Amino acid sequence: MSVPTPAAAMAIRDSLEEEVLIALVRAAWLAAERSNAVTAAAGLSPSQYNVLRILRAAGRAGLSCTEIGTRMVTRDSDLTRLMSGLARAGLVVRGTDSNDRRRSTNRITATGRALLRRLDRDVADAAKQSLGSLGRTRLTALRDLLVAFAPPQLSELT
Repeated sequence: MSVPTPAAAMAIRDSLEEEVLIALVRAAWLAAERSNAVTAAAGLSPSQYNVLRILRAAGRAGLSCTEIGTRMVTRDSDLTRLMSGLARAGLVVRGTDSNDRRRSTNRITATGRALLRRLDRDVADAAKQSLGSLGRTRLTALRDLLVAFAPPQLSELT
């Protein structure tokens, strides 16, 4: 995917909202490129990394595919296929919920947790490379603006 240069992207000045949207999409793409390179080097797609991160936070209880889907940073059209691939790689284990046999529960394995621990520092370094130059005050303001624009869903907080 080719991202327009700032000059080309900003040449379209139909509205302030469009300018902000273009700048936001471009910034997100550039920031994601660095972290995606880290996860790709470990053999993970951005969606696979996202699922593992979500399951690590869920702890021993694990989550259903529906619950994982609501917490994803970006939506994956075939989460079941994605989960099957992670299970084949030994990074997650899928089981049946003991209270509701119709519901499957996904949990991260020790291998999956170890992989994330190996990636943690590099992912954090990629984020610092992308955003560190803004400084704490501007980063806090940016975070607050982005949360105001796209507030977390209740399901993402539990």
